[in-house]
Amino acid sequence: MYPILFKIGSLTVYTYGVLISSAFLVGLILAVIEAKREGEDPQKIMDLSVYILISAIAGSRLLYIMISYKEYVSDPLRILKIWEGGLVFYGGFLMAIAVVIVYLRKHNMNVWKVGDILAPSVAIGQGIGRLGCFFAGCCYGKATNVPWGVIFTDPNTLAPMGIRLHPAQLYDSANGFIIFTVLVVLRRFKKFDGQLFWTYTLLYAIGRFIVEIFRGDERGFAIGPYISTSQFIAILLLITSIIMIKSLGFRSKD
Repeated sequence: MYPILFKIGSLTVYTYGVLISSAFLVGLILAVIEAKREGEDPQKIMDLSVYILISAIAGSRLLYIMISYKEYVSDPLRILKIWEGGLVFYGGFLMAIAVVIVYLRKHNMNVWKVGDILAPSVAIGQGIGRLGCFFAGCCYGKATNVPWGVIFTDPNTLAPMGIRLHPAQLYDSANGFIIFTVLVVLRRFKKFDGQLFWTYTLLYAIGRFIVEIFRGDERGFAIGPYISTSQFIAILLLITSIIMIKSLGFRSKD
């Protein structure tokens, strides 16, 4: 839609970058507030959030490059231009999880309790961040005739121009905001540590699997032309989430 927010001389401010930064800031504020409410050290949560941001960007960019490497063969330097878009959420999510586990073990913090603190922030961050994808034109949808389809006309967009497309980015954004709402409500009835985190993972896996059906960009397939890489990861996380929710729930009753 509008990949470039504004220009001042040689300075170009990208809408994608502004929204990704906003997503991180909003998520950080909410995480700090929740950390105080749960009796955790807000400073450690802030430090952890910075590590999450760095690892998430690196992981999501790495996975995108792995499945869309053809885009960079002729111009490898484009790999560094993350402000143009081109991040795969699951890549960042998985790398961030690894970093979080290492950090929490080092500081002797409860993994599942902190996971519950961060889960709503991740969800709302996803909701805001996907708006950045929409404006940049990355992660675009398939061609469609539905009345809510969108047509990209800006020559700086990453999406095909002049074709009505499913607004797949907005579908995923809505998924994030819905999950955030569910988690905020569920938080009042939480029965065990880890419940919010694994509920987030479960709901996102379902939503992402569905959204992938409407995606039209090149993103790689894990099983023939039927199951995309993200759908395959979603299936694994869906199964894992169900197992963990049941397991942690049983433990809390002992």
